[in-house]
Amino acid sequence: MDTIRDLNPTTGECLAEIDCAGKNEVEAAVARARTAWPAWRALSIDERCSLLAGGAKRLGERATEIGELIAREMGKPLQNGLGEARSYAKHVPKELEEVRAALAPQDFKGPGSSTTLVREPHGVVAAITPWNFPVGMPLGILVPALASGNTVVLKPSEHVPLCGALIAECFGADLPEGVLELLQGDGATGAALVAADIDMVGFVGSRETGMAIMAAAASGLKRLVLELGGKDPLVVFADADLAAAAEVAVQHSVRNTGQVCCGLERIFVEESVLGPFTELVLEQAAQWGHGDPMARGDAPAAPLGPMVSRAQRDKVAAQVDAAVADGARLLLGGTVPAGPGAFYPTTVLADVSPEMTVYREETFGPVVALISFDGSEAEAIRLANDTPFGLGANVFSGDLPRARRVAAEMRAGQVGVNRYLGSAPGTPWVGARHSGFGFLGGVEGHRQFTWPKSISE
Repeated sequence: MDTIRDLNPTTGECLAEIDCAGKNEVEAAVARARTAWPAWRALSIDERCSLLAGGAKRLGERATEIGELIAREMGKPLQNGLGEARSYAKHVPKELEEVRAALAPQDFKGPGSSTTLVREPHGVVAAITPWNFPVGMPLGILVPALASGNTVVLKPSEHVPLCGALIAECFGADLPEGVLELLQGDGATGAALVAADIDMVGFVGSRETGMAIMAAAASGLKRLVLELGGKDPLVVFADADLAAAAEVAVQHSVRNTGQVCCGLERIFVEESVLGPFTELVLEQAAQWGHGDPMARGDAPAAPLGPMVSRAQRDKVAAQVDAAVADGARLLLGGTVPAGPGAFYPTTVLADVSPEMTVYREETFGPVVALISFDGSEAEAIRLANDTPFGLGANVFSGDLPRARRVAAEMRAGQVGVNRYLGSAPGTPWVGARHSGFGFLGGVEGHRQFTWPKSISE
């Protein structure tokens, strides 16, 4: 049987060796979820939400344990891991209220008839989730899927199997047998799960894996929600608040060691202010050092821990090296440090151009990529949209009507105007174009886990 070697990316230590679920184990887990579905579906939404709220309470009680586990498994600084666990423990009850509202029956009247629109769960949902937010990403699928009346088979990333197991333990403790099943494994396990007798796949991860899931699901017309990668732009006009834009540019290029699907990967700066903006970026970037993610007390963790693995680190280093070989200027970082772990420094590149891999392909590392443009709205829009991805986009300008015009033309699911992108509660998280299929969060996202049924009299 194949196994996962769960490695600490800071030290290289093997935290655990875990058996991968094979085809038989996958089919057995799906069968248990299928058997449990009718009784789970028959509960009221209030009963389901009450049980899930208990999972959120348990998550909060074990937040310290989970935060430490995040730091060990994927290298996120301890305070960030604790913050992720605590914030989602508080968020889940609010999200359950959103699900209740999204799925409430609706009444319609017509000549000689009245119709009630109700929402039915799909059945068994496969949740295949990534490692960069080991608590937030699984719960973004588990909570609405389960609250809607589906049963769920969860396969967490092979990089965070212990985090995945702990989440399943917290939320599964109060649930009937089979309602939440856990499978551990790599891509082969995920492929077997997609091929099994499921009704829907909720996936967060790379575009390439999302495309493979979509192809595999086609023969069974299985429903899909796919949140995929991005190559998000930030456009900075000369009349912008350059200090604020530089802070956003650096923070959201390198936070979580750049391992964020909606991280900034292309920074377009009006040519006339490229010099002073670059200086501001370098000042900001110098503050983002890396260190031991488990540091605490008198030795607080540096802003950045290691990358999740040496393979991911090597991919980022290869993109940076290739860009420099093709004419980009390396202004900061760009050198793999000696010693154990998967560390990579905050890196700033200037003179990045469209033919470079670092411009075209998702980097997913702590790299600030600077590109100049002529300052016209048309060029800003063209460059921002010069990618098949469409997750997030951002624009800074002192001319608010112009910023709004540019934002309206950016082909992305979320756009930030004079701020980093962010949505008010109740709105969905959308990946446009190659960044996704379907939605998560908000009324529209929660409804993805159901189908509408009209009952007329």
